[in-house]
Amino acid sequence: MTTLHTTLGPLTRDQLGLILPHEHVFVDLRTPDQPGYAEADARDVVALMAPQIEAIKAQGVTALIECSTGGVGLRVGLDLAVSQATGFPIAVPTGNYREPWIPDWVAAASEAELEAWMVGHLTTGVDDTGVVAAWIKVSAGDDGITPMETKILRAAARASAQTGALIGSHTIKGRVVMDQLDIIEAEGGSANRFLSIHTQAEPDFELNRAVAARGAWIEYDHVGRDPDEAVLALVLKALEAGLEGQLLLSHDLGWYDPAKPGGGTPRPYTHLVEHFLPKLRAAGVNEATITRLTHDNPFDAFAR
Repeated sequence: MTTLHTTLGPLTRDQLGLILPHEHVFVDLRTPDQPGYAEADARDVVALMAPQIEAIKAQGVTALIECSTGGVGLRVGLDLAVSQATGFPIAVPTGNYREPWIPDWVAAASEAELEAWMVGHLTTGVDDTGVVAAWIKVSAGDDGITPMETKILRAAARASAQTGALIGSHTIKGRVVMDQLDIIEAEGGSANRFLSIHTQAEPDFELNRAVAARGAWIEYDHVGRDPDEAVLALVLKALEAGLEGQLLLSHDLGWYDPAKPGGGTPRPYTHLVEHFLPKLRAAGVNEATITRLTHDNPFDAFAR
């Protein structure tokens, strides 16, 4: 049976409803060589982030996808602490971000070693947390994928082919996404197990369409960050182009930042339900389509 692996165990489609596919509970955007990188007390993270989770639980949100990966502060133990404190499932990734956010050990590792590391996280759990990773998060440079990033992506493609896990990539340029899809397919992976994160950052809509035509998922994850009118226009354009079966919507917000005093001030995950979905309805988008965008598509993308 297809399930979404979460901090509270594997969950089936009928156990879930609305899923936020791109948010952050904990992020450190300093590079891994910086003093204090990714360090925080779990009690402090829970105190700051549990209210953010309780707010979306009250809206009917049933799960959140943690999109912080290796190199930008992935701390599965902290996700687990917030999850257990709120009784709310969080799906975590394995993988690593782009340069210069690559730890020395990842830079030195072979593709085979990285593949085995990811497969371990995807099958038996991340480190000593007991939490099985749901997916693989990578990235590529804005001007093109580097040899180091290619090594990570090749390992991810092989791990995905073994496990069925989704690969999601922070990639700004559509042409770079197309290069990534070529690499994944050359390694035996599948474009339909790839998610183009931040697809809205590519201004050429034809490249959005081209990525989807390859079979990949696309994600407009700027809800609540850009003006609703601009986001709404883009979503409607995608729906008119027939992309409703491959489109994900989220905020890319949060989070506890250990580089800031007290973790900083989190930005809530509530805008989609409170403001944006009513505007989609007012624009004539029917409930079946909204359910597909917010319930079915996230589950189908991240479950395996």
